[in-house]
Amino acid sequence: MSSHRQRLGALRTELARENLNGFFVPLTDEHMSEYVGAYACRLEWLTGFAGSAGSAVVLQSLAAIFVDGRYTIQVKEQVDPELWDYKSLPADDPVEWAIANLKAGDRIGYDPWLASIGWEKQARRRLEDHKISLVAVSNNSIDQVWSDRPLPSQAPVFIQPEHLAGKTSEQKRQEVASWLEKRQADTLVLTALDSIAWLFNMRGSDVTCTPVALAFAFTHKDGSADLFIDPVKVDDTFKKAMGDSVRFHDQAVFPEALKQLSGKSVVIDPERTVAAIASLLREGGAHLFSDRDPVVLMKAIKNHTEIEGHRQAQLWDAVALAKFFCWLSDAALEGDVTELSAAEKLLGFRQESGHLVDLSFETISAAAAHSAIPHYRVTEVSNLPLKKGEIYLVDSGGQYPNGTTDVTRTVIIGTPTAEMKQRFTLVLKGHIALATAVFPAGTSGGQLDSFARQYLWQAGVDYAHGTGHGVGSFLSVHEGPQRISPSGGAFAGSNEVLRAGMILSNEPGYYKSGAYGIRIENLLLTKPVEVAGAEKPCLGFETLNFTPIDRNLIEVSLLSESEIDWLNQYHHEVYQKLLPFLSIQEAEWLKAMTAPLEG
Repeated sequence: MSSHRQRLGALRTELARENLNGFFVPLTDEHMSEYVGAYACRLEWLTGFAGSAGSAVVLQSLAAIFVDGRYTIQVKEQVDPELWDYKSLPADDPVEWAIANLKAGDRIGYDPWLASIGWEKQARRRLEDHKISLVAVSNNSIDQVWSDRPLPSQAPVFIQPEHLAGKTSEQKRQEVASWLEKRQADTLVLTALDSIAWLFNMRGSDVTCTPVALAFAFTHKDGSADLFIDPVKVDDTFKKAMGDSVRFHDQAVFPEALKQLSGKSVVIDPERTVAAIASLLREGGAHLFSDRDPVVLMKAIKNHTEIEGHRQAQLWDAVALAKFFCWLSDAALEGDVTELSAAEKLLGFRQESGHLVDLSFETISAAAAHSAIPHYRVTEVSNLPLKKGEIYLVDSGGQYPNGTTDVTRTVIIGTPTAEMKQRFTLVLKGHIALATAVFPAGTSGGQLDSFARQYLWQAGVDYAHGTGHGVGSFLSVHEGPQRISPSGGAFAGSNEVLRAGMILSNEPGYYKSGAYGIRIENLLLTKPVEVAGAEKPCLGFETLNFTPIDRNLIEVSLLSESEIDWLNQYHHEVYQKLLPFLSIQEAEWLKAMTAPLEG
């Protein structure tokens, strides 16, 4: 951690040179991405914290790092408490902390390419109320002292072919053009990497676990587009596939191009656009309109081709998981499996398909008390062995050319306690309730969230995360705008109406701190449902994953007849779908794991 002491000292020296009393350090990039490339991992470089969400504030004599409850253990393992105060989100607010530790007349810096429009506006107002200046730096202060900072990836882009995408890029751009026409606007500025990837049928490898390429784009009301991307990433084959209506530019000229939209009616998404872009557009004289990036909803509603691709990807993934759990059933009892070795073994089984491009997120491989941490990340330091009488939870997924997977299973090594079985069964009942839900068109994810929690609530317990998130098609494993989660608060998207074609996760859980955790996750396809006598269109779900649910953790007496029927039918489908791809030993294991329950 001594290197982090030196880095913090170097940053403070740089801030003093810039006449700044402090600096805000978010964990994001100029696209407001959830996962970022190595060049943008400024928070990790400065602090040592390698989680996927957090921020920091550096002052001349104090520094604080802010993480939510998912990372309270990890931050203490990775960040030196002599250098940094640990702060918990959302209870502690970075701007409020800065105000409390600065004085009138002080100046605190921020990078406008890493700050959302909304954050910049409210932070400036709150700081100025205390006569503290928020100062936009032209060059990120961390970058000035990060001597060996990696360059942004120059990996080549590749085409997502029409037989996997279901539509050409031209067709998609015409849909955006129609959207602009209805709003009497000239141009949409696209900044979200997954929106750009989907619109141009373009994929890349610039961000770990998410197959996107670093780029910006303008798309216009005539269906043409300007793509701003490092020229070394694009070959003639890709340019030809885009056609004459897509103009290519070096990403380096993007800031100047924004200023050239003078007099145009330009739409920006305030949630996905950094403050620097809005500032440059205003400087150039564009007429700005705020609206949600229309591609967000377009890509969330999967077309027939994308849905079929998902089904194939889920099958490949389910075969790998069956092979893994069969192996684990023997290996874990022998006592030589750890969290890290289990994750590596699962990766190997996924790679055996020959179709895996990448993981869709870093595998959560969690034994015993670690399973009670919903977003646990195993390291060499934290690595635990799997032991008899303890729970093992694995939340994982893959990126395949035709779909993105995400699945969680909780299994018992040996024999469970009565409490484990009771809690697991309550989670399972909630999972089934959501999987079998039928609801009128116009229903939001927030309205369905309690379906999955009701049985836990009756027992006086709950879980502190959302029940479901959207999933992309060979794109982001966390895709908006839809969610199944409590309405309002930290769960953006819970008020989004669910539409046929949307894919969401179904992942209720239970976590007993310091003891064990439980989560059962499948992916659901939203689809129309025929209801006799219905007075309005109705929707329901189709389960896409096919991985056995651990029968050893089920207290059958707590299940209703209909719940037993659902599980038996689900396991019958699992058996039928996976059997042709398994060895004799694996088939025997699968037969036992999917044997019918009797009430």
